[in-house]
Amino acid sequence: MKKIGIIKEGKVPIDRRVPLTPLQAKQVKENFNVEVVVQTSDIRCFSDDDYRNEGLTIVESVDDCDIILGVKEVPIDKLISGKTHFFFSHTIKKQDYNRDLLQSILDKKIKLIDWETLTNENGNRIIAFGRWAGIVGAYNGIWTYGKRYNLFNLRRAHECFDYEDLKTEFSKIKLPNIKIALTGGGRVTKGAMEVLLGAGISQVTPYEFIHERFNAPVFTQLNSRDYNKRKDGAEFHRNEFYKNPELYEGDFLKYSRVTDILIACAYWDPAAPVLFHREDIIKDDFDIKVIADITCDIEGSIPSTKKPSTIDDPIYDYNPSDNEVEQALTDEGNITVMAVDNLPCELPRDASESFGDELVKNVIPHLLGDDEKGVIQRATITDQGNLTERYSYLQDYVEGK
Repeated sequence: MKKIGIIKEGKVPIDRRVPLTPLQAKQVKENFNVEVVVQTSDIRCFSDDDYRNEGLTIVESVDDCDIILGVKEVPIDKLISGKTHFFFSHTIKKQDYNRDLLQSILDKKIKLIDWETLTNENGNRIIAFGRWAGIVGAYNGIWTYGKRYNLFNLRRAHECFDYEDLKTEFSKIKLPNIKIALTGGGRVTKGAMEVLLGAGISQVTPYEFIHERFNAPVFTQLNSRDYNKRKDGAEFHRNEFYKNPELYEGDFLKYSRVTDILIACAYWDPAAPVLFHREDIIKDDFDIKVIADITCDIEGSIPSTKKPSTIDDPIYDYNPSDNEVEQALTDEGNITVMAVDNLPCELPRDASESFGDELVKNVIPHLLGDDEKGVIQRATITDQGNLTERYSYLQDYVEGK
């Protein structure tokens, strides 16, 4: 009988999410004939007693487990040699800050399966926290605008018990007739749209957004075709854009001239055009005051995202004249940035339940079955001390080249 262990999250700042709720862990144990144990933790959003009440065993160590489930990066000293680890490793984009982590995973001959790399046969992700990043990110963006202009006082998302509790704050949102631009079209964007629509903000087309005036706050949802164009003037083709983004250039400035709040949800490839440059911000016709950068790509497509922010300290100001970060809400000439990089942590119970449902439905059957569709195989980054063929492009990253 295989033994699955749910670890205590060790990354700082702490993460209260879990890969499986108590009820979901019980379902896995009963339906897949495996043993499931839970490492004792005083930080997770479900207590040890919550798991005990569902018949799960609480343990001090998961060293004897075959499969170890976590959420965020496991600290190097907590990695268990020779085991199968599931967590968000943040290594597949060659992130400098996690090179040592990947090196240690290889040294310890760990089989690493990254939640981010679990996909179906069409390449679409089958498990993610994206919706919750969008929900909290959009809410935080509105909260930030309210703070900047002293319009209303909302509870922070993490101060609410769950999403239903957070929704009770929507009635407090009283915005002037501002315009909100939302980039992207996936899970994150759909989550953000839930909040904007729930707050009574109407959606308009990109054309209307640019050319019309409104007597109430509105938002528009922008896909990549709306703010990128072929350098040679030819038609936009989405598949070509994703395969050969170097053929395109940015066309976002027509929106920045009329946008008050930007909520950035779109995945960005470093080879693709940026949304805008610092030089664009300092021009008189750049109108964006608040940026909620849910993607949180540091020095990426948005030049004002100079660093991640935290749940405890969620916003900072960007001074475009000096290209520097400053204390939040200090100068009206600055852009106020919300770039919390672990947004789903603010609603950990809802986010965990949603994630666990996808884990039970979309991943566990392949993990504990024959994986005939290659779901686990495609997502395996390391095995037996080596990078798998699919992720061999990380070799120079591992070697520090």
